[in-house]
Amino acid sequence: MVDLVFLDRKIDKWRASQRSQIQSTVSNNSPSEKALRTTSFITRATRGVIRDQQTRRNTMFILLLVALALLFSGTTFLQTTLNPRERPIWFILFWTVCGWLTLTALLLAVFDLLIVKLQVAPSATRAGAESENELTSTHNQRIIA
Repeated sequence: MVDLVFLDRKIDKWRASQRSQIQSTVSNNSPSEKALRTTSFITRATRGVIRDQQTRRNTMFILLLVALALLFSGTTFLQTTLNPRERPIWFILFWTVCGWLTLTALLLAVFDLLIVKLQVAPSATRAGAESENELTSTHNQRIIA
């Protein structure tokens, strides 16, 4: 009977060690693994924003709202806090963030214009060809009549 209890404890310890090894293998929480997951997430989120037109336009709108809020707050009630002579680092950092947000919205807008132009070009050429065919057939009908 004593041997069975001893064996059960050994088996329980072995199972526990196996579980911990499996958990450490499955959830590798090393810093390089976390950085890789973060980078992967940022890459996928960026692709999603770039590929979907509605998401891209919503992102531009939100970026411009935040930039305008920063512009308003930086020129009004944060003006004393952002005094360049007292706190030059905060001044530079604040206006760099504001400019970065505005530039990002501008680049997304230019990208959106180019994408819309590329989407319209094939349909415009098809519509032009169809209207040209209609004009030619109408002109031929007039000549015959």
